Amino acid sequence: MAAQKDQQKDAEAEGLSGTTLLPKLIPSGAGREWLERRRATIRPWSTFVDQQRFSRPRNLGELCQRLVRNVEYYQSNYVFVFLGLILYCVVTSPMLLVALAVFFGACYILYLRTLESKLVLFEVSPAHQYALAGGISFPFFWLAGAGSAVFWVLGATLVVIGSHAAFHQIEAVDGEELQMEPV
Repeated sequence: MAAQKDQQKDAEAEGLSGTTLLPKLIPSGAGREWLERRRATIRPWSTFVDQQRFSRPRNLGELCQRLVRNVEYYQSNYVFVFLGLILYCVVTSPMLLVALAVFFGACYILYLRTLESKLVLFEVSPAHQYALAGGISFPFFWLAGAGSAVFWVLGATLVVIGSHAAFHQIEAVDGEELQMEPV
């Protein structure tokens, strides 16, 4: 028990919450609660990627049923697949990393200055200051090809999730209605 408390204290010292292992940088609120719910409802990855459970649907009706049921059943897993594709896209694009660093660096500086005292730049509200940071960062995002990266992530997500949902057999749910096979 004492070892578990020590691990929790070590995790909190590193900036992680001991109960959820989510970074403390994510503010508590709706976003953090949503991410915690996603994490709590994630299905086992072993059943998610089990190759034995993939097969071709027999007809269009089964394809549609698989899509709907698998997206509903594996929703949290698909969210983490999406986040993984975003992370892959950002890490493999050095210019996009620089653009994100410029943007988040400017926002962090504005955040620190507003904590110290009221930062007054030509009588502009903090919301307008963040908008200005975004405007200054825009050329960096444009040069980094952020628009194409967004569409690549969306396309790759649709292909990966759509193909998984279409070809993965439906999980049996307790209390499921008896299904009749089409003749």
